[in-house]
Amino acid sequence: MHIVIMGCGRVGSMLARGLEKRGHSVAVVDANEEAFHRLGDDFQGTRVKGVGFDREVLERAGIRQADGFAAVSSGDNSNILAARVVSECYRVENVVARIYDQGRAAVYERLGINTVATVRWTVGQVMRRLLPEGSEPVWRDPSGNVHLLQVFVNNEWVGRRIRDLSAAARAPIPFLVRVGKGIVPDAETVFQDGDMIYVACNTDHTSDIETLFAEPPGRHAAPPARH
Repeated sequence: MHIVIMGCGRVGSMLARGLEKRGHSVAVVDANEEAFHRLGDDFQGTRVKGVGFDREVLERAGIRQADGFAAVSSGDNSNILAARVVSECYRVENVVARIYDQGRAAVYERLGINTVATVRWTVGQVMRRLLPEGSEPVWRDPSGNVHLLQVFVNNEWVGRRIRDLSAAARAPIPFLVRVGKGIVPDAETVFQDGDMIYVACNTDHTSDIETLFAEPPGRHAAPPARH
């Protein structure tokens, strides 16, 4: 995957190095050329000097081939503007914006822009939103036998009830996150676009769950709920 990152501060540089270690192609955009020193001499990705919402700058960073974009500069307005340009003009699906104001973060999430507010920010949270091709364990028991997974779900599952997703996975889904808020689903809760589910499972069942939800529902899956 090719990922473009706007902002080469402590957050952006850590994210860039982490993504590169995972084998991804990375381009980092920053208006301050000196900021690129944070990447280290061994960074093999692209460094682009400029403003991250400038289309010419974005194209030099390879935005047309990008699979994900993270706006993690120090300015809320710049991050949101860049995220909207990338999402609306280049149709990049995996777009994340770092927002200091939690109230504004919730508003932009309702507009379809993934946001991470500073008070709950970690590199891992941004990376999970940029690389939704599998799952990330958010908790494991001391023996390593049980995991709580944050799982990417293919959009074609939208409209199915959480109980149907749980039945397909043969594992409980104790809660989900919707527009930045946790929800404990009941029998009638319907999976919506943008929801992030959490699955409790045995460790040896992890790959099966990843494969199941990365693909559209099978022929025998329950149909979407009717309202």
